[in-house]
Amino acid sequence: MARKKLFGIALLSLTMTACVASTPPVNVTRFHNAQNAQIATGTIAIVSTSDTSEGRVLEQGTYEAAVRRELQRVGFSDPGTDAANGEYVARVSVEQSRLTAGGGRSPVSVGVGGSTGSYGSGVGLGIGINLSGKPKDKIATELSVRITRRADGQTIWEGRSSVEAKDGSPASQPGLAASKLAEALFRDFPGESGTTIRVP
Repeated sequence: MARKKLFGIALLSLTMTACVASTPPVNVTRFHNAQNAQIATGTIAIVSTSDTSEGRVLEQGTYEAAVRRELQRVGFSDPGTDAANGEYVARVSVEQSRLTAGGGRSPVSVGVGGSTGSYGSGVGLGIGINLSGKPKDKIATELSVRITRRADGQTIWEGRSSVEAKDGSPASQPGLAASKLAEALFRDFPGESGTTIRVP
């Protein structure tokens, strides 16, 4: 019985490791003037700029929660009930699109499937049988955050992170994608301005 339990734990551990290992890298680009004037942290309110129609409220909330965690990690604080008077405002937006196997791109709702485009045609190119099935679409997700100072409306930092993951894979799900994108976006905050990096 103990051996079966240990085997089950080991199998779960391997599965979780495989999920982490299969998570694709994230592209990150950031812009700021921190080299001239250091960014002073303070209270920050999060505002959504994404379209939250079509049942996207919960998914958007997942991304905002991930951004809030990272902002607090780098030194900002939650204004709590005094959100309207936070020293800074972080505008968060999330965009997703479906990349079809045939090369097309179409927008999809955050966390929701969508209609797929056409696959590439291989008619007349041979009589071989492909047993691997049709290639899966990819879901491209981009998280954008802009931090402005409430007093004068000046943008002090902005950045975006994006990832492409196979449809249905762990990395395409809102929970994992939100954490991965937010963590990559705020890694080594404020980061190098104007440079795109890949975060594994």
